[in-house]
Amino acid sequence: MSLAPHLAELVFAVGAGGMLVGVSAYTDYPDAAAKLPVVGDAFGLDQERLAVIQPDVLLAWKSGTPAHIVDEIRARGYRVEVITTTSIGDISTALKQIGTMTGHAEEADAVVREFENSLQNLMIENNDAEPVSVFYQIATRPLYTVNAEHYVSELIDICGGTNVFADLGGLAPLIGVEAVLQRNPEVILASTDAGPDAFVEWERWPDLAANRYANSFLMPADEIGRATPRLLVAAQAMCDALEKGRSNREKLVE
Repeated sequence: MSLAPHLAELVFAVGAGGMLVGVSAYTDYPDAAAKLPVVGDAFGLDQERLAVIQPDVLLAWKSGTPAHIVDEIRARGYRVEVITTTSIGDISTALKQIGTMTGHAEEADAVVREFENSLQNLMIENNDAEPVSVFYQIATRPLYTVNAEHYVSELIDICGGTNVFADLGGLAPLIGVEAVLQRNPEVILASTDAGPDAFVEWERWPDLAANRYANSFLMPADEIGRATPRLLVAAQAMCDALEKGRSNREKLVE
């Protein structure tokens, strides 16, 4: 059983979807995962339903499943495996971990090879790209971003960009508007779930480099928001956006 949507996706990715007996709220990919019994969400579990399903193993998300829930489940005698998916390397590790756990090690290895090779190819394609500074906006109120340890920041690097807040502590640090203006990013990115008004707040500062270059781009929410092999879709979208950003910058400079 999985306790986060992306963990269910990882189980299916290694070919072990048929072994999954329960999922958490908002699990919607693939379609087969969305049809499984929902046993809880990030804030708690339905203990009665859990007792009926009786999973052999529960997969918990280190960054998302509250520690007290993990402790409570273990205290009830369930086996819990905590999965870390902070960095791109963690995704490969998680796939192999789940593959070994479910008897699908070979399938997991194949998925990891394809995933890593695709990212490597993107890195090679963008190796000689002109540097461009990037601000990734998680939310506007309050204003959050990502530091160098987050896989989104790694995608920025792969695409030849530089995360202007890579040096901050905390995986998703809280920042202020003044900090963004001071670091003056040439590109601003956010996910599509931020809606059409994701960048409206920044229109008050027309001299911000990203505004001068018209470089504000939305990334596909599902793909960039979940640490799974579908991150390749987000990676390609990001590389395309940064290339467009460079082009817009060059046109204005000329």
